Amino acid sequence: MKKLVIITISILIIIIVGIFFITGKKNDTNITDETTKVGFIYNGEIDDKGWGQSHYEGISITAKELNLKIIYKENVPFDESCMDTMQNMIDEGCEIIICNSFNYGEWLVQVAEKNPEVVFLHATGTEEGDNITTYFGRMYQMRYLSGIVAGMQTETNDIGYVAAFPISEVNRGINAFTLGVKSVNPDATVHVVWSNSWTDYEANEEAARILIEECNVDILTMHCDSVAPLDVAEESGIWSIGYNMDNSSLYPNSFLTAAVWDWEAFYTPEITTYLQGKYHSGNYWEGSETGLVNLSPLTDNVKDGIAEVVEEKRDMLDEGTFDVFYGPVVDTDGNLRIGEGENMPDNAMLNAFDWYVEGVSIYEE
Repeated sequence: MKKLVIITISILIIIIVGIFFITGKKNDTNITDETTKVGFIYNGEIDDKGWGQSHYEGISITAKELNLKIIYKENVPFDESCMDTMQNMIDEGCEIIICNSFNYGEWLVQVAEKNPEVVFLHATGTEEGDNITTYFGRMYQMRYLSGIVAGMQTETNDIGYVAAFPISEVNRGINAFTLGVKSVNPDATVHVVWSNSWTDYEANEEAARILIEECNVDILTMHCDSVAPLDVAEESGIWSIGYNMDNSSLYPNSFLTAAVWDWEAFYTPEITTYLQGKYHSGNYWEGSETGLVNLSPLTDNVKDGIAEVVEEKRDMLDEGTFDVFYGPVVDTDGNLRIGEGENMPDNAMLNAFDWYVEGVSIYEE
């Protein structure tokens, strides 16, 4: 009997200590006891089936988990007025400001300097500051995998790529996609048409139609934040590879896969560090192993045998035994850009992609 009493008391002590530990931990982190306001600035809309919506869905998951109140502002222009939008959010009590486009950079820096107590998270940004964190993911890895799909799926060996602007981010994706294509289909060409807009539907639609009518492509992919290329592909009876989100349910006859974002993989741990008082500024650029970047499930439209090749390369990416920009890599003029056995450093990948790998053809009217 005495032994039973001792065991019972021991169990009660363990339970009480556990409850105290959990309660104390909650209070220490300040995650669930108080609501934290976050201002989120979008270059487009939160239901765009693309870039904006991927961020919206990611931060919504984080907000629910961490008890955040999100203040959204859509279609914020890339000019001085965006500083007023940020400052108004801060005046409303926002402790964190998130901007989801590179083009807000110069304005974000100015507001951050005036509000050192506020944390600024800048997607695709490159600036630095004590209260600024720039973040992105190694989406080029998923571009490479989707390139494998395109290279094995195409019948014409002509693949179309609607691209917004010739900046390092976009060029990096074009090159990675093309390297994926060429790894399985050396005869294929990736044709690029610039739309000169992230979000303008008509501009991206026109670029897609040029690729079909002028370049004889049988697959369209994209680096823009409009679903116009996907609409054109479905309407025209050719294949499509998406970006930002898995929109396969909207395009049952044409959709193959997509390079997608799962932003909660960044937002949840990053904002948690702030709530715990452990925030530090920096640049976040992580790859497939984190879950931030992903390839959506291949649809039934994809040919047999492709999934196995993609899965093998994906495992190598996750394990760190392979990355995309390992040499030898040759550009469109035949120049050796990355030597045998060498890899392209992160700084060059982020800032110095003003060239294209062999197999890319930039459309010129």
